[in-house]
Amino acid sequence: MTLTALRSSAASAVTTIDAKTPAHRDRAVDGLRALALLAVPTGHWLLGGFTLDTHGALHNASPLTAFGFFAPVSWVLQMLGVFFLVGGYASVLSYRRAQERGTSTTRWLRGRLARLGRPVLGVTAVWAAMIPVLYALGVPETTLRTGSTLVIQPLWFVGVYTVITALTPWCIRVSSRLGAWAAAPLLGAVVTVDFLRYGPFASAMPSWLSLLNLLPGWMFAYQLGVSWGEKRLGRRAAWMLLVGGTALFAALLLAFHYPMSMVGVPGETRTNSHPPSLLVLALAAAQSGAAILLRDRIGRALRRPALWAPVVIINLSAMTILCWHQTAMLAAAVPASFAGQIPGLTAGPDTVAWIAARLAWLPLFAALLALIGRYARGFESPWQQVSRGRRALAGLLAAGFTVFALGLA
Repeated sequence: MTLTALRSSAASAVTTIDAKTPAHRDRAVDGLRALALLAVPTGHWLLGGFTLDTHGALHNASPLTAFGFFAPVSWVLQMLGVFFLVGGYASVLSYRRAQERGTSTTRWLRGRLARLGRPVLGVTAVWAAMIPVLYALGVPETTLRTGSTLVIQPLWFVGVYTVITALTPWCIRVSSRLGAWAAAPLLGAVVTVDFLRYGPFASAMPSWLSLLNLLPGWMFAYQLGVSWGEKRLGRRAAWMLLVGGTALFAALLLAFHYPMSMVGVPGETRTNSHPPSLLVLALAAAQSGAAILLRDRIGRALRRPALWAPVVIINLSAMTILCWHQTAMLAAAVPASFAGQIPGLTAGPDTVAWIAARLAWLPLFAALLALIGRYARGFESPWQQVSRGRRALAGLLAAGFTVFALGLA
């Protein structure tokens, strides 16, 4: 196919996508979701590297260990606050539409949770089947464990998001009573836990205390999204979120010495994201305020078919991107490990040259993700033609992979 024919075909596809979009579709919210989605693989690909040991096995490494100045990049790429914000917004609209159709809450939840669960079951089952094959082909067990850790790493997010989604009816009820202030108790819970684990009583606190931040920490932005979808959060509140979140973020870094990086750094005793600290909520508040204030501008920009078409494609492949982007990076790194130290791929992320080399590898990772996604997207569709026996087998394989990835076997 000639270049002219390719351009014509692409232009036709773009026009078709735009024409099929319902007039009531909120393009700005879809655009925000797509932006947050792309930040996940970009962040993992930029802030995650490998080292190669003397036996040719891959180990996880991070450029943040060597380059502290790289930490602000994580502020930009940590967009889970936006993802939860639009998730709450979209969920409340979906729930209201289901109620209008007479769909029960239980049935609505079952449908939402199935959409989240199928791709996770798919990727973990496929990896369970691949591990013995890769081992037989000579891939070291250490490399397989490193890869399994990376694959399962983004899936914690799906688990947390699933629990929060199940709480949507409760979030709506709280929002109807408190409006935008419905997120305040969640902020207060994280403030309390952070004070206990980092304040004057830190030495007396149990190690599991930080886990209490897991649900309220990530639910904060989701609750804001629910209030936004219920029209209980307007521009005035958005300005308060933007200004207040930015001020709190700066204060936590400068006065309370929170870690600079939004993601974990090997060797550091404190982390902001696992589970979330108050710094994560400050960033989420600022991002949420900015997103709400920019909504109309984003919506107008996405009226252009050429900008809108990629947003549609990304949103249709949301779970595929989340579940398979680490596999795409590994698809390049694991074969390369047999060739030795390759800058930006298997060599340690401890030089400035590594950063430049990693940037050069990103298009390959993206191409591999697109190729994998062509086949993996089937896991996002309803499994109506899959027998119960095959579903049970997939569940068994997924459980086995989880055990392996968590180092329990």
